[in-house]
Amino acid sequence: MTASILHPAPSRRDFLKAGGATGAALVVSFALPLGTPRVLAATAQGAFAPNAFLRITPDNRVTVVCGSSEMGQGVLTAIPMLVAEELDADWKLVRVEQAPSDTAFNNPVFGMQATGGSTTIRAFYTPMRQAGAAAREMLVAAAAQQWGVPAASLKTSASHVIGPKGKRLSYGQLVEAAAKEPVPKDPTLKKNADFKIIGQRTRRLDTPGKLNGSTLFGIDAQVPGMLVAVMARAPVHGAKPLKFDEAAARAVKGVQAVIAIPGGVAVLAGGYYAARQGRDALKVQWDLGAHADLSSAKIKQALNAAADAAGAVAKTSGDTDAALSAAATRLSATYEVPYLAHATMEPLNCLAWVKDGGVEIWAGTQSQGPAAGIIANVAGVPVANVKVNTMMLGGGFGRRFAPDFMIDATLLSKISGKPVKLIYTREDDMAAGFYRPASLVKFEGGLDAKGQPTALKARVASPSIMAGSGFMKIPDNGVDSFAVEGLADQPYGIANQHVAYGRAEPGPQVWFWRSVGHSQNAFFIESFIDEMAAAAKADPYQFRAKLLKDQPRELGVLKAAAQKAGWGKPLPKGRYRGIAVAESFGSFVAQVAEVSVAKDGTPRVHRVVAAVDCGLTVNPLTIERQVESAIVYGLSAALYGQISYKDGVVEQGNFHNYPVLRISEMPKVEVHILPSQEAPGGMGEPGTPPIAPAVCNAIFAATGVRVRSLPIDTRALTKA
Repeated sequence: MTASILHPAPSRRDFLKAGGATGAALVVSFALPLGTPRVLAATAQGAFAPNAFLRITPDNRVTVVCGSSEMGQGVLTAIPMLVAEELDADWKLVRVEQAPSDTAFNNPVFGMQATGGSTTIRAFYTPMRQAGAAAREMLVAAAAQQWGVPAASLKTSASHVIGPKGKRLSYGQLVEAAAKEPVPKDPTLKKNADFKIIGQRTRRLDTPGKLNGSTLFGIDAQVPGMLVAVMARAPVHGAKPLKFDEAAARAVKGVQAVIAIPGGVAVLAGGYYAARQGRDALKVQWDLGAHADLSSAKIKQALNAAADAAGAVAKTSGDTDAALSAAATRLSATYEVPYLAHATMEPLNCLAWVKDGGVEIWAGTQSQGPAAGIIANVAGVPVANVKVNTMMLGGGFGRRFAPDFMIDATLLSKISGKPVKLIYTREDDMAAGFYRPASLVKFEGGLDAKGQPTALKARVASPSIMAGSGFMKIPDNGVDSFAVEGLADQPYGIANQHVAYGRAEPGPQVWFWRSVGHSQNAFFIESFIDEMAAAAKADPYQFRAKLLKDQPRELGVLKAAAQKAGWGKPLPKGRYRGIAVAESFGSFVAQVAEVSVAKDGTPRVHRVVAAVDCGLTVNPLTIERQVESAIVYGLSAALYGQISYKDGVVEQGNFHNYPVLRISEMPKVEVHILPSQEAPGGMGEPGTPPIAPAVCNAIFAATGVRVRSLPIDTRALTKA
């Protein structure tokens, strides 16, 4: 890897200049009111913030600047599609750039520049279309003036304005004149029926760069004179180093410094391997504090106690206790899931350079906006002097929303006086906290004499993401909304329901994980609904369908998945079906899994049929890929995922003991997208929640054993 200075995307000021050596250009910005308060005051700049830019140059090139981070979900293609549709641009001439960190690119949902919660399309669907429509109207106005005809008489197509008698002017020919036109405040948007780009299966714009190696990920970033840092990180949240062997680390050839900071002890060297060997030579002895005896058994005890004491009411309707007392059939069950790591394929990394009263960062981050404010505080510089260059992300899943790796890199650069690239090993990240919360729920259910559900009670316990995030707090009612999402708002028509939350904090740091609370709560509720169906001696699909009669979108995907999977039709010998449905992030997904169980208890998922209602679709090809990847992610967690503790230390370190799904284990996946005119929903996460319950419900059909804890215990299935 040769040394070079990376050139980040131009600043907002550069966009507005848009001249000089590049020639004339049409640059369009637009402003919208933000729908939510800003989380960090450092990013606040009044009630309105411009949130996207479009650049057209005389060579007819259309450049769209995307403020969201690309971590595989396809935003670097979807965002340009929205602009190009309303612009009537020639798609072959469309390019995309990753935006710099700037409040101009704030996500309207978050009120800051950040990527998460499957919000990019939901937040920018209308704003980006408005940007394209505004530019198109300006180009048409410029052509109308040049030809001396009414603008209403002109049409646009493939980056050209078309006039009387077939006259044509390319957008590139019009940029200088169009730039003098006023920006329309309320441009007219196309009718959905007129879309030519939105809704089409479109190849991704970022694929060629990944294939030819020109795309730069965070770990590729380098500047002259930089040092590489590897840290000995605390094995559990809050642990502190008692002592370490600095001399042994410095004795490693290439090591230049050993620096202790709140995040751990860092070894800085001229290259990665020297830094890692130096870090390993430290032999740090840790003070684990109150968590010295932390174990998975103690975590489970804490969750059980919190569930028993759950008193923060998230939902209540009817008289659940009376309905349970009167039920002809009562059932109860306890479900649980462990902490989970994000296990991003590209290890966490950040290059930071503190110099001249400012900080420059190169990182694959999901949170440029918050990061700028945090880094400014860490370095002691004005936030205006912080520049965050967003690199391509080798997987995020929520982990790269956290700022820890950027904070530590900034501190090390500030202390050493040099640019520092901090690189986590896989083991570092596995043990660094920021896990999906371990969770447990205790269900009670009641059925009447006809097998119809009359009551559902759930007491859920988990650590609080809200309390541990650093920028949120638990509401006065005591309910962490992430802990109960998918439970408190589940769609089933059961008259008497009660959902309560009990907070447990065994010690590990918790964080957002792909689909957040839905990832475990869909497993909980969809498994227990299956238990209720079995108790009623009802078909699991038909049982759900009756309870969803007043929920057309859930019912729609449920029916579609069952139909496409051939529900009720014979399967090959030894295979069984399970079904689950979940709504999350504005989208509805149902999945049917075909599963067999070997004599040694090993489950094999052969086929997954997914039906999706995500509202209006932008790129169906990306939707299919996201559902496929979400199934891989969720299935990996269901079969293998677990962060366990013994004597205060995480037991997992790498993929040998934190496995992910192998290619040979991948089921055949069919994705069926339902046509819809509803507002777009998110698609980065909604494919994950239904897969675990669909598989576990199929395992019950195959073995009669109900899987109530993850990862799936093959020993219990062996007995069956």
